[in-house]
Amino acid sequence: MRIEYKSSVHAQSRVDRKRKLMVATSRTSLLAAAGGLAGAAAVAYGLVVRGRLTIDVDIGRSLRPLGPLTLRIDAPRDVVFDVISAPYLGRTPRALERKLRVLERGVDVVLAEHFTHHRRFVTTTLETVRFERPDQVDFRLVRGPVPHVVERFELGESERGTELRYSGELGTDLWALGRWWGALVAGKWEAAVRSSLDAVKTEAERRAAG
Repeated sequence: MRIEYKSSVHAQSRVDRKRKLMVATSRTSLLAAAGGLAGAAAVAYGLVVRGRLTIDVDIGRSLRPLGPLTLRIDAPRDVVFDVISAPYLGRTPRALERKLRVLERGVDVVLAEHFTHHRRFVTTTLETVRFERPDQVDFRLVRGPVPHVVERFELGESERGTELRYSGELGTDLWALGRWWGALVAGKWEAAVRSSLDAVKTEAERRAAG
């Protein structure tokens, strides 16, 4: 009876050790899987933020406006149009090489990369840009941190020169998550547009004064 009792105790002990080992192995596997998923998510996030990966599933799409923004420029409309179009349709100045690279040029349309510099990274967007002299420039996103962006510059004549109106639309997928991401991107996007418009105003007024 003692031998049987000891054998059953030893058997139960082995079962307990195996169960603990299985539990520990499962926990390790779960932690490893979670770590792998977290690492993959971090890599994907970095690619999205930099514009290298676009999540375009067309499910739960939300649209939000960009702008409108209006800028009055003390320069003729043709001069303002030339300031906007010249880096795309002609040779891109060295001063803009950190912000713009034209990949393909046509008569009135180009395929171009735009670079937005942040403190720790650079966001790259690929866009088509279409020019309709003397009063309209249209942008359409091909690849970037969101799946959908269309924008338009409209140049109207005013008493003091030119009124430049900017408007656009930004779209994201996946319902509330997409809307949250879209709000973050839209804020930085509009800030970059304001900076570009200020540069256009400064250069156009310099040319007009000269």
